[in-house]
Amino acid sequence: METEFITPMSGWGNIGDIGNIGGTAEGRSHGLRSDGQVSLFGDIFKNTVNQVRETQADVELKQYLLATGQIDDAHTLPIAEEKAGLAVDILITLRNKTLEAYNDLIKINI
Repeated sequence: METEFITPMSGWGNIGDIGNIGGTAEGRSHGLRSDGQVSLFGDIFKNTVNQVRETQADVELKQYLLATGQIDDAHTLPIAEEKAGLAVDILITLRNKTLEAYNDLIKINI
């Protein structure tokens, strides 16, 4: 039995079908792969957005607790604010790197 070490490339098809990873418009809009799972980038982006929401909610709770005198430690609120600031910075960096990569892909000549 002879095995092929070099597999031939298959054609790309129509340029409009390349972005249609899921096979339907729904799959394309939700970032689904052909096996129905969510893409890795989608997971990372959703987790980052959720982290921003959670840290902001924690800051708001700590602000309320501090204003009502329910927090004994004065350092709790600044630490929570710094965590929320870092989460927003990470989200902004992720967005900027994504846009930079997209712009680099747009510049590629076909």
